[in-house]
Amino acid sequence: MDRADVIIFGGGLVGLALAAALDSSGLSAIIIDPSDPDLRKDAAFDGRTSAVSSSSMRMLQTIGVADHFPVPGGPIRRIQVADGLAPGGLAFDPGDGDEPLGWMHENRHLRAALRDRAEAGPNLWLLWKSAVTSVERDADGVRVALADGRILSAPLLVAADGRNSSTREAAGIRVARWRYDQMAIVSTLRHERPHGEVAYEIFYPAGPFALLPMTDDDQGHRSAIVWSVAAADAPGWLLLSDEDFAAEARAAMGGFLGDISLAAPRSTYPLGFHHAAQITAQRLALLGDAAHAIHPIAGQGLNLGFRDAAALAQVLVEGARLGLDLGDRQLLDRYQRWRSLDSLMVGVATDGLTRIYGIPGRTASAVRRFGMGVIERFAPLKNQLMSEARGTSGDLPLLLRGLPI
Repeated sequence: MDRADVIIFGGGLVGLALAAALDSSGLSAIIIDPSDPDLRKDAAFDGRTSAVSSSSMRMLQTIGVADHFPVPGGPIRRIQVADGLAPGGLAFDPGDGDEPLGWMHENRHLRAALRDRAEAGPNLWLLWKSAVTSVERDADGVRVALADGRILSAPLLVAADGRNSSTREAAGIRVARWRYDQMAIVSTLRHERPHGEVAYEIFYPAGPFALLPMTDDDQGHRSAIVWSVAAADAPGWLLLSDEDFAAEARAAMGGFLGDISLAAPRSTYPLGFHHAAQITAQRLALLGDAAHAIHPIAGQGLNLGFRDAAALAQVLVEGARLGLDLGDRQLLDRYQRWRSLDSLMVGVATDGLTRIYGIPGRTASAVRRFGMGVIERFAPLKNQLMSEARGTSGDLPLLLRGLPI
């Protein structure tokens, strides 16, 4: 029987971040994932990117993941929000010399850095291409049987196995969920003029158009897009030629970046919301998309998962130092209290924005622009929203402050 402090189901971005955080403080973990990471190791850029908040980047630096980035990310130094192409709007700008609001990374580079960090971890055991046949959780601990006959044990099981988590379902944890009548189209554009490290969020009734600054390459300036469109229209958007799609994207952004072309394939995925009624059960903790998923309107989905990882790592490391069983109910209750309200509030806020900006008509647009004008002039509220974007508000775990546990 092979034993560790924690067993993690899921070797995605959030599961590997937790593993690195635990390893940094001397706790051991077994990561089990059915996929073969070598199939994606040398994959070409597929257009998928993530906005990593400044607090999440502090954690990645503190636990040694940033040391493995094959390419440095591009900073987001300003966020510009607009209601369509109407004049006015809202700008979040921390000022020269301050920490960026976030960083843009290609998902393939995030995956590579997290995997390399995990493989270098002396306390981590990565079991790729492994199928789980049974899981037992009881007062004595967790036992996991694999298809190859191995039996693994730990005091705690962490489910980081995605929004359709079979571990969550097997535990009988209820989930509130709904679908938006939208699909997200993601890709990367090449443009004539520099983006100036500015992210743009342009709201249309059919859904927001997000333009996110990426590092330039040898062919010029690049920005990622996440374009939410009506679900019924998504197939048509994908059937457009690259030239026609680029022309539509240029029109949606008002043409301020000059000529546009596609720098990566387009892909699409449905948009929805879900939130688990609880994120813990007997010797079980949910992490990332297994616990919650939100609309990408504010770019906070991955960062919520990183916040989960930072909080759970701190709870477990501090518990271990006190000599507690890592599956102890009081530790799991602390994690539940720490993360459930924050993730719910972010989910409710993004859901509200999606619905408010989805109301068509000139009157609704005028009301929204008036509201943005009020926020622009009221510094305390604007600074609070900027802190939310950075992920620096509330009771921050140590790792998100850039401090070791």
